[in-house]
Amino acid sequence: MSQALEQKKAVVAAVTGALDGAGAAVLAEYRGLTVAEMTELRSKAREAGVWLRVVKNTLARRAVQDTDFGCLNDHLVGPLAFALSPDPVAVAKLLRDFAKTHDRLKLTVGAMSGQLLSADEIDALAKLPGRQELLSMLAGTLKAPISKLVGTLHAVPSKFVRTLAAVRDQREAAA
Repeated sequence: MSQALEQKKAVVAAVTGALDGAGAAVLAEYRGLTVAEMTELRSKAREAGVWLRVVKNTLARRAVQDTDFGCLNDHLVGPLAFALSPDPVAVAKLLRDFAKTHDRLKLTVGAMSGQLLSADEIDALAKLPGRQELLSMLAGTLKAPISKLVGTLHAVPSKFVRTLAAVRDQREAAA
């Protein structure tokens, strides 16, 4: 086997491995971006926990062939950046926010749960709260009844103590 074939198999295996845990995949055309801009996009992707690579389209087709992201096969044309994340909102937000400041980056298509997503649907997905935001909202919602109960339980003895203090003050004033 040639070295090039081994490298291609390794790339396909890496993409397939990344697809296994992915909740969504987005393809973005990066034609016209400078190397510095692509480096900035890659570093933001790392910070957000998004897997972002430029993969040859033929290798990407082989990787997505028998997965939920097989619907992307027909759209793997041209210079594309392949972005994946377990959190579908994270990948959509990252690319949408970067495309706002760099108009050469164009969101082409995405996939989630075997369904193809248009650029408008990716934009709508990006407007949703992320996983961390949803978890903090859930924690706040779960905490509210407990806090209310503690406040209610604390109010009864507090009121009793204030009543006793008022009676004491009244007796001292009378004496």
